[in-house]
This record gives sequence, C-alpha cells and structure tokens, in this order.
Amino acid sequence: MRSLFFGLIFLAVVAVAIVAWLWQDMQRELHSPMPVAATTDYSVERGMTLRTIATDLHQRGWISQPYYLLLAARQQDLGGRIKAGEYVIEPGTTPQDFLAVIVSGRVKQYSLTIVEGWNYRELLAAVRTHPKLEQTLAAGLERDPAALAETLALSHPHPEGLFYPDTYNFPAGTTDVQFLQRAHRTLLAVLEQEWDGRKDDLPYESAYEALIMASIIEKETAVAAERGEIAGVFYRRLKTGMRLQTDPTVIYAIGENYDGNLRRADLQFESPYNTYVSDGLPPTPIAMAGRASIHAALHPQPGETLYFVSRGDGTHYFSRNLQEHNRAVAKYQLGRKGIELPNE
Repeated sequence: MRSLFFGLIFLAVVAVAIVAWLWQDMQRELHSPMPVAATTDYSVERGMTLRTIATDLHQRGWISQPYYLLLAARQQDLGGRIKAGEYVIEPGTTPQDFLAVIVSGRVKQYSLTIVEGWNYRELLAAVRTHPKLEQTLAAGLERDPAALAETLALSHPHPEGLFYPDTYNFPAGTTDVQFLQRAHRTLLAVLEQEWDGRKDDLPYESAYEALIMASIIEKETAVAAERGEIAGVFYRRLKTGMRLQTDPTVIYAIGENYDGNLRRADLQFESPYNTYVSDGLPPTPIAMAGRASIHAALHPQPGETLYFVSRGDGTHYFSRNLQEHNRAVAKYQLGRKGIELPNE
C-alpha cells in the first residue's frame, strides 16, 4: 500500500509538472512575436472557424502549436466572436495579439476619392475599376441614368450630381452599390444642412434646384474666393429673367462629342441643358458639387455684376453691364491690348 501511495504521489507530481510546463510553453508561444517579416494582410473569410485559422497559421509557420491558440480562445470565450474581413498583421504581432485583432472587427480600410466636378459617368468608371469594391452593378448603366438611379434607390430619377465629393474609406468586399449609396446619403445630409441655413429670397423652389446651381458654380471656377461672386451673378440673372448663358452647361449638353473647343454654333445647340437657348436652370445638376459650391449657391454675394469672363489664369473679371463685359472679352479672350477696364 505504501508503494502504491508513493507511486500515485509521484504520478501526480509528474502530471502537475507536465501541466505546468505545457502552460508555460503555451504562454511563451502566445506572447512571443510570430515570424512575420513584413506587414501582411490576412483575410478571414466568411464561414472560417478558429480551428481553420489556427491550422492555416501553423501551415504558414507563424505558430508551432495550433491547439494553444484554440485553448486560449476558448478560455477567453473568443471562438464565436471572430469577424470576417481583411486584417493588417504587423511584425511583432503575437498569437494573443492576433486573436484580439480578428475579434475586433478593425478590418483594413481602402479608399476612393470622389472628385469635385466629376459627372456620374466619371464616378462610375472609378468605382468599376477599384480593385477592392465588389462589382454588382449591371454593365451599361452609364448609358441608362434612369436605370442607375432606380438600382441605387436615389432620391431623384437622374443620378447626376447626387453623390457627395469626398474621400471614403471602406473595407474590402464593400459592394459598388453600398459605396454609391453611402456617397448619396452624405450628399443629402450636407445639402439639408446647407439648405436649412440658406439666405432669404433665393430663386430656388427646392434644395435640388440649389444643387443644380451649385454644380454650375463648381464647373465655373476652382477659385474659392470667386464662388460667392459667381453665385451672385447667376442669382441676379435668375431674378431678372436673364438666361444664365454659362459655358459648362453647353459642354454638358454636347456630352461625349465635346472635343475641347466651344464654338459659336455650339451655343445654339438645342438642349434643355444649354442655358444659352433655355431659360432658368438645367433640369439636373451637371456635376458633383462640394460643400463650398453648395454654400455659395445658397449665399450669393450681393452686388451689381451680371457678367464674367475668364482672365486665362483661372480667375475671372466681373462686369456690371454688357459694354464693360465686351471690353473684358476683347482684352482677355481676344488678346486686344490697351483696353482699360474700370476696376483695374
């Protein structure tokens, strides 16, 4: 009996020693950096289990004992909390860190910038060629704006101007529809904020009409200081019944046939978008407008100017009457020297 007793004690001591050694070995592996030489993207696909992930890490040579990872996850109740996505694994990451990463949901982010002044076809081209956006939109929607607007459940039946220009971050696997709907929701939120703070006595019946004006301002100038003054010119033209007569609307009307040169005949091109032949605003925006242009459309600068012409350096000369405007055109567009203008 004594021999049996001491034998059992010996086995118990050995078992405790083995368990202690295994525990220490597990802690050493869990808290030692994995042999990741450079920043690496690791994808957790939908449906992957922690056992699958542990086996994959073992096959990569990142961990030596996959069961340690499984045991640690079970102890911390993490097994059912892993989230699918693409994660960034940095050099120095330990297996314990790795577990924390894949349950955090902090997936790798990609970005796409919607540029102020783009039209919806340019936006769609950028979306279609982004390698990390999942493509679900049918081909040919560039040629069918009504179908595109319906597919995206937009607030208007034409998609032009209905996406807010900004840089958007998103994880891999985001669909093209999700991205575009997010940009649309952002546009609606910004437009509502600006509309609520608008000046009184504006010639717009709705926020959408203000967005149309903002798109024209966006295409007319890239100079921030000029936006309010250009808005003022168009405001006064609308109030007095003058046509807007703005070149960007003609270019938009011509569309893909525009070759970079605007001719006198083009100004007579029959289209509801051509503000040289049509009264009031075009039927839709002609581009995507940023907040600054939207704000300018809703806060036109007071004054008396009714005309403006490009100086050729990105800025414009503003005139109060047609006679002064014609002299400015002669000086800046036709290159006639010696012409003096009132405020120069």
